[in-house]
Amino acid sequence: MARRRTLELGAAQREELVRCRDHDPRPDARERCAALLKIAAGASAHGVARQGLLKPRDPDTVYGWLNTYRTGGLAGLLARRHGGPRRRGL
Repeated sequence: MARRRTLELGAAQREELVRCRDHDPRPDARERCAALLKIAAGASAHGVARQGLLKPRDPDTVYGWLNTYRTGGLAGLLARRHGGPRRRGL
């Protein structure tokens, strides 16, 4: 059986994620922070991906966010933004 992936946060890390979730102007950054906070609160990453966000995500996407946060912190999580339409001519 697969082991459940969790996230333990210190007070400063939790505050940083809450601040990003509540105030960052980028919707994708707010979504990533919200997902990580739910996982840290005890929800499964798979459950968060399927039902815990505004729209369902592939669980591998949320696992990727979790891995990126563990290795690079919030700066790493926000630096690795992918997907969405590309802007042209700007």
